[in-house]
Amino acid sequence: MIDGHNLIPKAGLHLDSPDDEMDLVSLLQEFARLTRRQVEVYFDGAPQGHAGSRRFGEVTAHFVRRGQTADSAIKSRLDALAAEARNWTVVSSDREVRNAAHAAHADVVSSDEFAAFLTEVLQQVRHIGSRAEAEEEGKLSPQEVEDWLEAFRKCR
Repeated sequence: MIDGHNLIPKAGLHLDSPDDEMDLVSLLQEFARLTRRQVEVYFDGAPQGHAGSRRFGEVTAHFVRRGQTADSAIKSRLDALAAEARNWTVVSSDREVRNAAHAAHADVVSSDEFAAFLTEVLQQVRHIGSRAEAEEEGKLSPQEVEDWLEAFRKCR
């Protein structure tokens, strides 16, 4: 359970960007896929007609309408989870949200700590992916192998 606007600047994104929320959702989608975790992210300030929840793979984004806060939505979600809240981790640097998470026996991680973890997970995968691409670049396709064998046979 993530306080989205709290995490955006910590994840290297910009709150003044028109796509800041969806940029974070994209990062969280990759994170959820790689770590096989379910993620809920809360954003406040949704204009009328845009509030509500939407699923993006394993990420559920809750767009909280103007006049309410993501903090209060997270606290309400923790209350609704009751004893199940202990199975969740809340990501926020907001003191009130952290206190509510502790009271619900949920794990609590600061936005800074989670951003570092998120970055580490995504960098590891990108490093592995780029290494695999580099290895693939050095390999010959079956057709290239045949072409070279044919060229060597002609040289005899």
